[in-house]
Amino acid sequence: MILLLYAHTKWALNPCFLVIAFACFILLVSETKAQPKKQWVVPVSVNQLKSTIKADANVLKEARKNYTIFCSTCHGNTGKGDGMAASSLNPKPADHTSDVVQKESDGSLFWKLSEGRNPMPAYKQILSENQRWGLIAFIRTLKRK
Repeated sequence: MILLLYAHTKWALNPCFLVIAFACFILLVSETKAQPKKQWVVPVSVNQLKSTIKADANVLKEARKNYTIFCSTCHGNTGKGDGMAASSLNPKPADHTSDVVQKESDGSLFWKLSEGRNPMPAYKQILSENQRWGLIAFIRTLKRK
């Protein structure tokens, strides 16, 4: 309710306000009771999907911006699953730097990003196909060294 009061003020244009508002939204839509983390099973056919873009510097630059806007609140700026909303989410956000995520096929990650599952939203109506493939390319750059 407080967020609605600020919506008509200059605060609504402040990037910090937008991040906090998004975090509050995530907290409101996430389930509050604890659930065991279930394996996220994807259709076998999606493993064959291949990126339709070339992951050059421009693509990765745009993808980094999109990651900051759409992913970092939960997954953190470095992709470790430690964003500011992460502690209240169930299941916890994936660690994009982990071997588990890095070993997934591009198609599997693309499908998960597109379809979502609670509390992660589906991005197929929010981001274009190229933007989603760009995010997959960016996630690949987060691999632990």
